[in-house]
Amino acid sequence: QVQLVESGGGLVQAGGSLRLSCAASGRTFSSRAMGWFRQAPGKEREFTAGISSSGRNTQFADSVKGRFTISRDNGKNTVYLQMNSLKPEDTAVYYCASGRLAYATISQNDYEYEYWGQGTQVTVSS
Repeated sequence: QVQLVESGGGLVQAGGSLRLSCAASGRTFSSRAMGWFRQAPGKEREFTAGISSSGRNTQFADSVKGRFTISRDNGKNTVYLQMNSLKPEDTAVYYCASGRLAYATISQNDYEYEYWGQGTQVTVSS
């Protein structure tokens, strides 16, 4: 069983930055791709960013490319999402998720992720 706990959300003005963290329990963290997803009110959950188990490969949704970066520290069982140049449309609950299969490639499909955190609210004011 893996538990994921997100932190770092909050209220920020447009153009500002936030860094989200996701701390994982369990021994499988370093062998799993990790993803960040977000869900805005009235919208479906969407892929935001993903990182391979080694950290060498990353993927981003077109809407956040060039503004968000994802990284991980396997020694600390933590994955990060650095969000810069935030826009009001980035307002959402952000979830981290752990990939279902060991050493699998990054997936943008939420069914490829087995464990999910409880989410952290990010609100960007205009």
